[in-house]
Amino acid sequence: MPETTSAKPSYLGLLNAVSLAETRAHCYLTEWARVTSNTDVRRVLLTVAAREGEHGMAFAKRINELGYELREKADDGGERALEIVRSDCSDLEKMEALGLEKLDTQGQPDVFDGFFQDHSIDVRTGELLGRYIAEERDSARMLRDCYEQLCEARAADDRHKGGADKAARAATKQLKTLDQKVDALCRAVEELRQIVCAQSMPNGRSG
Repeated sequence: MPETTSAKPSYLGLLNAVSLAETRAHCYLTEWARVTSNTDVRRVLLTVAAREGEHGMAFAKRINELGYELREKADDGGERALEIVRSDCSDLEKMEALGLEKLDTQGQPDVFDGFFQDHSIDVRTGELLGRYIAEERDSARMLRDCYEQLCEARAADDRHKGGADKAARAATKQLKTLDQKVDALCRAVEELRQIVCAQSMPNGRSG
């Protein structure tokens, strides 16, 4: 049975917005995990996606318990996120395009700080919000760590490519030097042949 309340909860819109956002995040994170070839990235994405999906359903359930229904709203951002994760971009580029590396504020104020300014929030909803906030911040840290690892991997790859390019340039220079030496040797041999031929010719004609 729905809980009886004397008035419509002032925080109902917050619960609705959280449920929709978490459900959409679950959708695109799950899709991203499906297409990535990086097992470490997949593991992080699936962990965060599972939390997002649970949050979406939990907040929809809480809305129902309060005697209301989840209200769907159009959101082009969800479709855009799906386009990004399905693209040929790297995992690092996808994370940057979605801004996931910025979710962790590293102890600085974040969007969740104002959630409990509404002192009318009931106990059960407060418990739900508290767990949600703690998990969201932990997920943000996980995504930031994943992002930093991807950055390190890209830097290492760039250094490797730079070393390979340097080696290739050195090999090309050595080959060019060798070609020049071979050309010089060929010219010397030709000059020697001409000298030998000249010396073997008779000085005059016999009669």
